[in-house]
Amino acid sequence: MMASVQVLKRALRADLKRRLSKLDRVEMERQSQRLIQKLFSHDKYRTSGRVAVYLSMPDEVQTEEIFRDIFRRGKMCFIPRYHPQSNHMDMVKLASAEEIARLPLTSWNIAQPADDEIREEALSTDGLDLILMPGLGFDKRGGRLGRGKGYYDAYLQRCLSHPKGKPYTIALAFKEQICDSVPVSDHDIAVDEILYETEDSPDGAM
Repeated sequence: MMASVQVLKRALRADLKRRLSKLDRVEMERQSQRLIQKLFSHDKYRTSGRVAVYLSMPDEVQTEEIFRDIFRRGKMCFIPRYHPQSNHMDMVKLASAEEIARLPLTSWNIAQPADDEIREEALSTDGLDLILMPGLGFDKRGGRLGRGKGYYDAYLQRCLSHPKGKPYTIALAFKEQICDSVPVSDHDIAVDEILYETEDSPDGAM
């Protein structure tokens, strides 16, 4: 059963990458702006003091403006620090939105603090209120297809052991990333809410 799920995931990843490759930069920026404004008015975002945000890759909803807004509102911001040889990820504190431009790049071309740099890790202190989730694809039941490393599912499992518990999770997705069904394994954790543009409501959400 597990093997068949992995086969289905690989096939869907390939299909989603094809879909995303057809999106031009103008359309990605248009959808990103709509979703960001929807997020900024979302109750969970407005009331969360400790927020984790992914640093967007070119084929993801862009998050630069979210970082600026977090610091404008006086929230605490955390970003992923991946450990490439495992599925371990930490959420470490960011000092300012401007700091992002100075972060070193990993072999995956993702900016993150160096491994030997000492920073506050969210679960070592007061946990998180909200995590903005990246992903390749999502379905309307909260199923999420990541890039195959399992970082976020493993991190959310660790959150369950924190006194604050699992933070609320919101995914930002291009409408092209919404699938009829995402194959899931036992260790996959559903996203609480997905914001995406719908045909009947451009500012719609799951």
